[in-house]
Amino acid sequence: MLVENHINLQPFNTFGIQARAHHWVRVSSVEDVLQLHRAHPSWLRSQPLVLGGGSNLVLTGDVQRLVIKVDIAGRSLVQETPSHWIVQAGAGENWHAFVDWTLAQGWPGLENMALIPGSVGASPVQNIGAYGMELQDRFHSLDAIDLHTGQPFTLDAAQCGFGYRDSVFKHLPGDQRHLGLAGKALITHVRLALPKRWVPQLDYLELARKVQELGPGHTVTPRQVFDWVCAIRRAKLPDPAVIGNAGSFFKNPTVSPEQCADIIGRDPKVVHYPMPDGSMKLAAGWLIDACGWKGKTMGHAGVYDKQALVLVNRGDAEHPCTGGEVMTLAKAIQTSVYQRFGLQLEMEPVVV
Repeated sequence: MLVENHINLQPFNTFGIQARAHHWVRVSSVEDVLQLHRAHPSWLRSQPLVLGGGSNLVLTGDVQRLVIKVDIAGRSLVQETPSHWIVQAGAGENWHAFVDWTLAQGWPGLENMALIPGSVGASPVQNIGAYGMELQDRFHSLDAIDLHTGQPFTLDAAQCGFGYRDSVFKHLPGDQRHLGLAGKALITHVRLALPKRWVPQLDYLELARKVQELGPGHTVTPRQVFDWVCAIRRAKLPDPAVIGNAGSFFKNPTVSPEQCADIIGRDPKVVHYPMPDGSMKLAAGWLIDACGWKGKTMGHAGVYDKQALVLVNRGDAEHPCTGGEVMTLAKAIQTSVYQRFGLQLEMEPVVV
């Protein structure tokens, strides 16, 4: 384990923004984290930036606090119950590769979340989700280390405080939840409970259409759902290796049925979904598109021409896109949506 200085962060954030870490260290094991705590306890008490795949991050300048790149690897079946396989992965594992691996072992249940960029360790932070499923639907527990004390601890789903793209890991200690772990905890391993009685989750419209194309009497397999999800995502979302981006940039807003009815009265084509609690979820991408932002560019940041929910890097080596340009564009979009629909869009990525 070696602490390095002035490391270029452009290869480590999928938006491809140029910035530097004043202090940088890679950790590949629990022991590495404990050793780091013994050697530099003050750095770990100063809210270090814990970096996984860098897929949900916007850098607005050089990072002066310590950056910890988590490379903890490993995949295994740690327990088998009558109803579930409990599988574990190191926080540094690639999420999509892990989903693919579970299917190859005959343990389905994560296929709806295929091709989500990022690492396994970041998945509970964001409570990632797609196509009718969220991480909390399959979550079992996780292991982490308290960066202030150096003590390992374990959390179950209830202790993680999962919400829509939310968890205790996104809140600072002492905020309104009083359980915030942002900057205080480093996740080392994640365990998921995969059901032995697998039932395909096909409520999402585009998946339902895939089933209809098969015709009656066809049995859907987990691998088919995985392949469908990958194809759908690739058709409308940019590959970060080709076009820098941070995935979905805004959360889908949730409103009351009365608010939704009011918006439908003014914009009958608004895309909306009923939620189990009786509220209505609106498609943020549709709202942004309706405000005319799809394909638009401000500075060297732009809105993807196939999906308005995604902001992209339109810079190059000579004229790089900056985090400031991304945030200027994001705030302009928020203003437009608020002025037309009276809704305040909330950003998904972590802004540093």
